[in-house]
This record gives sequence, structure tokens and C-alpha cells, in this order.
Amino acid sequence: MEKQSNDQAGVSQLLSDAKSAAVGRRLFMRYLGTTAAAGVALSACTNQLDEAVPTGAARAGYRTVDLGDLGSNDVGILNYAYALEQLEAAFYTQAVMTPFSGMTEMEKTILTDIRDHEIVHRELFKAALSSAAIPGLTPDFTSINFSSRASVLGAAALFEKIGVSAYNGAGQFIKNVDYLLLAGKIVSVEARHAAIINTLLYPDGANFAGDDVVFPSSGLEEIRVPGEVLTLVAPYVYETINAMPVRRVA
Repeated sequence: MEKQSNDQAGVSQLLSDAKSAAVGRRLFMRYLGTTAAAGVALSACTNQLDEAVPTGAARAGYRTVDLGDLGSNDVGILNYAYALEQLEAAFYTQAVMTPFSGMTEMEKTILTDIRDHEIVHRELFKAALSSAAIPGLTPDFTSINFSSRASVLGAAALFEKIGVSAYNGAGQFIKNVDYLLLAGKIVSVEARHAAIINTLLYPDGANFAGDDVVFPSSGLEEIRVPGEVLTLVAPYVYETINAMPVRRVA
């Protein structure tokens, strides 16, 4: 546990100072497992973020965040992933910081591990996007009772299911194969998160990979396009996140 805490503090500190971008990019490349993307300058595509078309108004006092055309550039789709990772990292940070009543050591270890994974994912995207990254979002977890095991694990299951379906749906819009590889690695981790959370919720069932997770007719998991995902996560973020509509390709 101590090591995990130290690692967590290390990542946060490492990525919060002036060296964060460089360090983050090294983590990013390690995650990619290749140097092919080293020459990719995401910041060169920032002008494409200005193409966003607002489709809603943010709640009073909060801004609208535009992701742009997710179907035409990787900056938008990486910011989309960055937004989701921000939400997940904030949720697990809160869950560990304010443990629900009766949380076992095993549950705390699992939630802490997931928190650390989500923070690394968030920081990877933040560092890779650099100046092209969207602002930090403001989570709204007022509908979640963090003192209740059922509420916390239920929310965790929901977020993981949304996350996996989001990566499954986003893959078709990613143009750079290195980013597609990165997304594939991350979704494999997110799927493990979903499985262990479902196991905690239903220890005697098959929900870790039940028919509601892997569809019998296709052998595949759920796929959601960004518009569907942003609608589902809207209640959990104060800002309104807009993106130009993209159609499901497959």
C-alpha cells in the first residue's frame, strides 16, 4: 500500500511541474511501445479544435468544452479520451479518499490500483496533447453516495462499462496507428477494471464477462460512438462537453 501511495504521489508530482510535458511524453512512448509517434506534433492540429459547434449550454458558472470534429482529426478523439480519463481518475480518487462503510482491505487495494491506472491514463493524454489539451473538467459526483458500497461500486461499474464501450467506439475514428495501438492497450486495462468491479458486485455470478458484457450473438462488447458516451457522462461533469456528431462506421 505504501508503495502504491508513493507511486501515485510520484506521478502526480512528476507531471505537475515544468517538466511534466517531457516526462509525460516519455510515459506516453513507453505505453505505445514504439518510437514511431515521436515525430507527431499534436499541437500542430490545435486549429481543428476551433471547428466545434456548440450544441448545448454549460451549467451556470461553468464553461462549454468543445472537442471539435472527432471524425476528422486525432486531437479531438484524444481529447475525448482525456475527458473520460479525467472523470474516472477523479471518481476513484474520491472513492479511495473517502472509503465507503465496511470497505475491506482487498476492496481498498483494488480501488487504489484502478485509481493509479486512471491517473496514469489521464496524465498520458494530458502530456501527449500538451497545449492542445482541453481544460481540466469539474466532476459532479453529487448523485453518488461515497459512504455506500452499492453506490460506489455501482458507479464504478457504470463508468467502466461506458469507458470500454467508448474506446471500442472511438477506435474507428483514430487515424494514427500508434494512437490506435495506445487505445487498444488502454481498453484492455479498462476491461479488466470492469471485470474486477463486476466480480466485487456479483462474486457468485458470471457478470465479469456475462451476456450483458460480451454479447452472445457477436462475441463482442458494447460499442458506443462519442455522442452516446457524452450523453451518458453529462450528469457527472459540470461543464458541457460538445463535439461535432460522428456516425457509427461499423
